[in-house]
Amino acid sequence: MCRSIKTLRPPYAERVTDEDIRAAALQYVRKISGFRAPAGHNAAAFGQAVDDIAAATGRLLDELQVRSGAKQPAG
Repeated sequence: MCRSIKTLRPPYAERVTDEDIRAAALQYVRKISGFRAPAGHNAAAFGQAVDDIAAATGRLLDELQVRSGAKQPAG
């Protein structure tokens, strides 16, 4: 969808900051809205969308369970 949005889960990203999450949310909102920077009358909606998506992204990353591709020994 948007090539500048990077994968933020392990093993693709070892350490993800709030800034990383916000940058991805901003890129997403820019892409779907078609605005790099919104006009003044759209600024509040644009900013709220970035905040909401960043929060949802943080929750998603916190809740994901990433499993190793290595097989566990039978036992």
